[in-house]
Amino acid sequence: MEYTWSGDRAAADFSGLFADLVRCETRLYNALNDRLRERHGIVTSQYECLSYLRDHPGCRVADVAAEFAIGVGATSKGIDRLEKQGWAARRPNPADRRSSLLALTDDGARLVEESERTVTGGLAELLGGALDAPSLSAVAQALSSLRSTLERDQVGTPTG
Repeated sequence: MEYTWSGDRAAADFSGLFADLVRCETRLYNALNDRLRERHGIVTSQYECLSYLRDHPGCRVADVAAEFAIGVGATSKGIDRLEKQGWAARRPNPADRRSSLLALTDDGARLVEESERTVTGGLAELLGGALDAPSLSAVAQALSSLRSTLERDQVGTPTG
């Protein structure tokens, strides 16, 4: 799609941009889902959660929910599934008896490390095959800026 931006920023341009952004995200997510399921027996959302737990040891369910802009209930159920597989564990929170601290198990740490290679390789193939380095850099910078603004302003944050 060819975008034309003017001083009034026509609604059609935003609508097309939104459609492209959402469809690209969906296709990339689904492609990674297929690869992760085939090679590691997990899906993209599980990989993302495991990766977050690895990078944020001792986080809480509420922290995970905030990172992914999903509800606490859905996040807790997702953590339950990771626990059932033996990939994550809840530990008592010494500062707050009402919450738990989350940690990867050794099996979870191995799984996320193995899966990361699949994700990195898949993204390099999918994105690098479609965009040159300057375009990738521009897209990454633009999306990072947009994400920062949306998160700062708490746009799209679930209420429950």
